[in-house]
Amino acid sequence: MANETKAKSQMNVVDFFSKYTMIIALVVVFILFYFLTGGRLLLAQNMSNLLIQNGYVFVMACGMLLCILTGGNIDLSVGSVICMIGGVGAVLINNKGWNPILSIVICLLLGLAAGVWQGFWIGYVRIPPFITTLGGMFIFRGIGRLILDSKTVPVQNETFINIFNSYIKVPGLDDGEIALSPIIVGVLAAAFIIISTITSRAKKAKKGYRQNSIFVDYGKAVVIAAVLIFYCIKLSQYKGISVMILWVAAICLIYNFITSKTVIGRYFYAVGGNEKATKLSGINTNKVYFLAYANMGLLAGLCGLLCLARVGSVNGSTGTSFEMDAIGSCFIGGASAYGGSGSIPGAIIGALLLGTINMGMSIMGIGDSWQYVVKGAVLLVAVIFDVISSRKKGR
Repeated sequence: MANETKAKSQMNVVDFFSKYTMIIALVVVFILFYFLTGGRLLLAQNMSNLLIQNGYVFVMACGMLLCILTGGNIDLSVGSVICMIGGVGAVLINNKGWNPILSIVICLLLGLAAGVWQGFWIGYVRIPPFITTLGGMFIFRGIGRLILDSKTVPVQNETFINIFNSYIKVPGLDDGEIALSPIIVGVLAAAFIIISTITSRAKKAKKGYRQNSIFVDYGKAVVIAAVLIFYCIKLSQYKGISVMILWVAAICLIYNFITSKTVIGRYFYAVGGNEKATKLSGINTNKVYFLAYANMGLLAGLCGLLCLARVGSVNGSTGTSFEMDAIGSCFIGGASAYGGSGSIPGAIIGALLLGTINMGMSIMGIGDSWQYVVKGAVLLVAVIFDVISSRKKGR
């Protein structure tokens, strides 16, 4: 009996570390760079920039995850779409003097059109995604450079920049050195998480569903709430809440709802798990592929606008290797290389891990070359871990 209890305890510990490997890795990396940077990583400005500078990665990772879920497929063209859409936006607003709102709508529609174009060939003609998006990577990059005429085009339109890259200032709350609105938002968000956890456990208990222990559920809720409050306190010490963060948060919440709570979201998992069985069950798998890549084009178009507003200009090299950051975030966050497994929270953790590595190494003055080496190593380790875990489970 004692041996059985000991074995069960050891298995629970192993399961815990297996389930939360990337979260533990993120915490370890954060602590490591905190000491390596002499505490500068936790400066308010750096904490604010951690999400702002990597906003495009979070948004793209949400779309890339849907592509990966369909069978480990990826989209290599998103960086080029960002260049093309950013170029169109810059030319329309700066050179042509078009209304920024109209220009934003046009850019999003063009991004969607690029995704629809690739989704058609992948979903209905069944051209392999790697080949289709590789071709798209060259085509859209070329179109972007033609639109820009191989020049750097700036954007200084205040309305456009405010939509994507301004800071929220609430009169009466954010007038002093410390902005109070982020703290209020953090407290409300933390309260929502705790209440949601309590409500969820009560509903599951009422229906007799199996659930995690009280320690695991409430422990996780308290940790997340504490991190949110801490981050919001940091935001309050530097300009407050950026509109960019609101865009990122909205996209992540929407796609987390889609993948975890909707029927169409489950279709992506089903196709990646077993496409033949999914097709036999009456699901249109062609449509699922089409939607994944059409959606990726739309989000790439949004990222093009986010990058344009943050940097203030665009050139023919904008977006280079951005697709690798999105792909890396998904795989590092636990998405399976075989498809059918992964989550938005996991992709967010992967993006945070890459962003922390980038920022920590930048603060230390380490060049881009070593940053690529480290990110590549982290990605390789994450995929190796996934492959080995899948083999052990007999997948």
